[in-house]
Order: sequence, then C-alpha cells, then structure tokens
Amino acid sequence: MEQMSREEQAYLEAYDYKKYERPSVAADMAVFSIMGMGSPENYRKDPEKKLKLLLIRRGAFPYKDYWALPGGFCRPGESTQMTAKRELLEETGVEKAYLKPFAVFDRPGRDPRGWIISHAFLALIDGGKYQVKGGSDAWEAQWFWIRCERQTMKKEIGKVGAEIEYIYKLEFICEELSQVQLQAVIREERHFQHDHETVEYEIVESKGLAFDHAWISLCAYLELQKEAGETGRIVFDLMPEKFTLASLQRAYETIQGKELLTANFRRKIAEYVTETDEMVEGVGHRPAKLYRRNLGGFYRE
Repeated sequence: MEQMSREEQAYLEAYDYKKYERPSVAADMAVFSIMGMGSPENYRKDPEKKLKLLLIRRGAFPYKDYWALPGGFCRPGESTQMTAKRELLEETGVEKAYLKPFAVFDRPGRDPRGWIISHAFLALIDGGKYQVKGGSDAWEAQWFWIRCERQTMKKEIGKVGAEIEYIYKLEFICEELSQVQLQAVIREERHFQHDHETVEYEIVESKGLAFDHAWISLCAYLELQKEAGETGRIVFDLMPEKFTLASLQRAYETIQGKELLTANFRRKIAEYVTETDEMVEGVGHRPAKLYRRNLGGFYRE
C-alpha cells in the first residue's frame, strides 16, 4: 500500500465516520450435498440420490424454532469469507467446504433486528463425510431435500422488450423429521428493456423458514443448476475423492433434474477425470472403475 500524504492523513483524522449510518454485515451459507435416501451414503450400494440442503433450527429470537441457513454476523477484522467458514464450523461442525459468494441480499426490512446486509455463499460438501450437529445459536442441524416446481405465469416477448413472470413452489423435506413442513412460494419477474435485463423476487409465502432464507435458498439452488449446466466443474465438489462415472453422471442429473446421454456426458467431463487402478463392485451391475478429479483439466491454460 502506498504511503498516505499528510493531507490525506489529516483528512482521515478529521473524518466523522458517524456521519452515515452503518449496516451490520452477515454471511449466510446454502450448503448442498448429494446423499442417498433411506440408507447411509455408501458408493458400494446404489440408493436413490437427492440434492439436499443443510438447515439449522434457530435456538434464539428472532424466529426461534424456525429453520434457517447457517450463518452469522461478521466480527471486526473478518472478511465475509472468514465469517462463513467460522459460522459453518460453529453451527454445523463442517470444517471444510467449497465456498463461493453468489449474491448479496440487502432488501430493507429483511431482518427485524435492523439494517442487516447478508453476503450469501454457495457451499458444497460430500455429506457422507460429516455427521452434522447443532451448535452456537442452533438447536439442531438437518439435511432437507428440495422439491422445486416452476410455473410460468406470464411471458410476453416483443421486438425491444420482454416481461416474464415465474412462480416457484418449494418444499423442504427431511426424512428424520416427517412432521416438519417447510414450504415457500416465490415470484420471479424478469424485465428486458433498453438492451438490459433486470430480475426481481418477491416472497409470496414462507412457512417455517426464518428471515428471507427461502429466497436465498432458491437463488442458491438456481445458481447451482446454472453452473452444473455450463462448465459442470462445480459438481465435483459434491463427490467423494473416488467415484464411478455412473455416480458422477447421476450427480449431474440430480442437480439438473433431467437425464443425460451417457456418451455425450462422458465426452464433456473426460478432461476433468483421471482413472485409478481401483474397481468397485456395486449391486446388480458389473464391477466399475473408480476415478478421481484431474486437476490438470481444471487448471488447464
């Protein structure tokens, strides 16, 4: 950093930082994993897989006993990335995760405690490695799989403008807590005018979820789908160290909600995987080779 001039030092010494009201800054994490349904995660078996989101039940007001994304306030000297890592460990016991900021949520009134801006992070882990647990201000932590239904309400496309409205209906379902019902309805409006697109969201209904975390969860889910459909590299952060190509393909299909042609899929990911000398015997099919990610493909010039 360049040394400040005397004039600049004098300006900063006289500067009144109380002139403008300052918000509190928080970090919230949408933690996803692909996990088996009805049986422990085990790559030697082939249970049904679901994309699951980690939620914590709040142990303090506001929204006590409601479910929320892991997160918390930044401490002095912390970046939002540092806060995300610390809060994830404190509230869930997860020490290592892929973390990527994807949006800032700053709508007035989003938190009843005051002016609070949230930096939202997309977090991916191999859920089979962790026994998540509550901690800090969280009573408990649980995995919920997401059922997301999109309905087109309006679609008007002209020569110079467009108006599109979608309704997303979300359900968050936990096998261990069948009595818990978490639901949300969110409106998305897309406007294209003057060669630019703007996107607005409105929470129409939110049942059992704290703050605006239904909206954050939806945006994280759509971001994950988008990245999986583009380069696809992000999906590897949901996988164990070694995996079969079939299990990797199922992970892509689970996220995107559609079947993929095996030949096309394997061509697309060929540079990102490297073959090991190990095999795995599954249930009901022939032994399959195990692969790991090829860092040379990820960091190719």
